[in-house]
Amino acid sequence: MFDTAAIAFLRDLKENNDREWFQPRKEQYEKLVREPMLRAVEAVNRKFESVAPDYITDPAKAVYRIYRDTRFSPDKTPYKTHIGALLWHKRLGKNGGACFYFRLSAEEFLIAGGLYHAPPAEMVKFRSHIAEQHERLTKILHSRSVREKFGGLQGDKLSRPPKGYPADHPAIEYLKQKDLLLEITLSPDLACGKPALSTLTTHLSAMAPFIEFLDEPALAQARRSRDPLLSGA
Repeated sequence: MFDTAAIAFLRDLKENNDREWFQPRKEQYEKLVREPMLRAVEAVNRKFESVAPDYITDPAKAVYRIYRDTRFSPDKTPYKTHIGALLWHKRLGKNGGACFYFRLSAEEFLIAGGLYHAPPAEMVKFRSHIAEQHERLTKILHSRSVREKFGGLQGDKLSRPPKGYPADHPAIEYLKQKDLLLEITLSPDLACGKPALSTLTTHLSAMAPFIEFLDEPALAQARRSRDPLLSGA
């Protein structure tokens, strides 16, 4: 997927995060880092044709830009020191539901998916769905592929039950989640060499039922908004 030179480039960028260093090396960035990531998304899309076709995403849109938004950050370094990609449901858009995500830096090769920092108002519908369908979620999370590759559900949690749910609700541990994530952090070296694409696609495929489960309420809402009869209008 990547060459080890990509990791070296990202390490050097972290140590020289300024325009004077990056601009003469922009072509190296494109060749060593961005183009391999675009090809990785293409490989994921090919796998998703049979696993999660609704999540096939244009590589040019999926791969994040290298430039940081420094307008509201005390950190004014201009460039990200990792390369990341996000794949989302074609009917929900980039910010409409759960997503698949992976990134490479000099420190890690991260493979993740789910809901991260969803607005509290949005979490209401996800919690309602989980409360009603928690047995299905448990079955997904206890599947062999998920347990072997990710261990279990991850993300920040509330210290108390969310409003409207008793402490003894059978799904309370799920309902207390502020983030609903499956993720694994691997050595960046594992993003290099022939097994890398297989590692990436098998991990993303394993989490597909989890992502699809999370997106069910958003998709139902989208269908209702398109069809007045479904909304009772």
